[in-house]
Amino acid sequence: MKQDPLAFREAAHEALDNPRLKAALGRMKMGFQFVRAHSFAALPDGEALREAGRAIKDHALSRLDDYLVQFETKVREAGGQVHWARDAAEARAIVTHILKESGAKTVTKGKSMIAEEVGLNPHLEREGIVPIETDLGEYIIQLRDEPPSHIIAPAFHLSRQDVEESFREAHTMLDPARTLADRRALVSEAREVLREKFLRADAGITGANFLVAETGSVVLVTNEGNGDLTRLLPRTHIVLTSIEKIVPTLAEVSLLLRLLTRSASGQEITAYVSFLTGPKRADDSGGPQAFHVVLLDNGRSRILGGQARDTLRCVRCGACMNHCPVYGAVGGHAYGTVYPGPIGAALNPALIGVAAARHHPNASTFCGRCETVCPVKIPLVAIMRGWRNEDFAQGHAPLATRLAMKLWAAFARRPELYALATRIAARVLGMLGGRRGMIGALPVLRGWFRFRDLPAPAAATFQAQWRKRTR
Repeated sequence: MKQDPLAFREAAHEALDNPRLKAALGRMKMGFQFVRAHSFAALPDGEALREAGRAIKDHALSRLDDYLVQFETKVREAGGQVHWARDAAEARAIVTHILKESGAKTVTKGKSMIAEEVGLNPHLEREGIVPIETDLGEYIIQLRDEPPSHIIAPAFHLSRQDVEESFREAHTMLDPARTLADRRALVSEAREVLREKFLRADAGITGANFLVAETGSVVLVTNEGNGDLTRLLPRTHIVLTSIEKIVPTLAEVSLLLRLLTRSASGQEITAYVSFLTGPKRADDSGGPQAFHVVLLDNGRSRILGGQARDTLRCVRCGACMNHCPVYGAVGGHAYGTVYPGPIGAALNPALIGVAAARHHPNASTFCGRCETVCPVKIPLVAIMRGWRNEDFAQGHAPLATRLAMKLWAAFARRPELYALATRIAARVLGMLGGRRGMIGALPVLRGWFRFRDLPAPAAATFQAQWRKRTR
């Protein structure tokens, strides 16, 4: 599947015409939104916890260089190695060098958005190294040669039938007459196939949810246990992560974990929370002989000083996507980038440039639902609005859009003319709404009306109603 952020409009229309995707997105909204709301409702201090999380991440970013140096020192003291990568190419080169130096031919991988960001899997394959995704969702989309469609649920867009077809096509060593009639059977088959991969892997690669400066520990949050099998069984463990994951202390990590798991899956805590500190010690019963941490910048130092700085607080919970009406209509693949949804719309212009990601901040209703559920209170709407302004200033907007904005500005600068125009528009649209109160079509915005109706406005504007009320 080709990823192209500039093809967002076309990809979004294809997504809107896809009934199977629409059904999957419906399940996502009912599931993720409900469990998140239920989980936070049980917290007596939910808002205070979010504010504390925001403060922790802001403090860590304000002293990012100091905490990263402290983290490196502690990792080395524990017997591990730290590597610094300025960009995706350096990250790929470092990982490849470590693997080849250790003689690794097969690699098990935990779910990692940073590995997706740097394009690690196709690079390793070109170098003759076989990467095997071990998160169930990632394993499924790897078989299908698709990118993730969600940060925490990469294969949620697929049905059970889709997964069964992929397993039958890939697992030709198993009995073709076997029954795969339910999800339990699919999970059992994946477990059976992956168990052999875990045992034979020469190296394991994981991401990181948090990095702890005071101890040099890496924190992994999973529900499947594949992260532990990936890091413990092979001789070499590589953590590929980005610099903004740093947190000063273990106490602060514990607070952020309460926010992350509730925001992501509605759980008080996930099935597995692993703290990794260096390679196997002399008295350890298991663990890797070599432990490497690759710290990726890839533009984050630049973002730190720009308008998208607050996006670096993100803990990758996916809550903003789960509550976004735009993402909920078109899914993640339409964005054509690693980071979809509101966080992608705020982060992508900073990572890949406004010209390349210009459609993303424009694909937002600015309803603000993403901000109300963000566990670390990232001002996503303000950031997206800033990117829209920059997009317009750089002249990327189509001519029709620029003319429309100039026309609107001409009315907005003349209050009496603006009031007259809104009164006329309200009356006309109110009549078009009829008894149903919904407008199904207009001569303009035909693409918009193809998929939704517009509620008819009130017969009188707010200003007119206010004047009448206060006479």
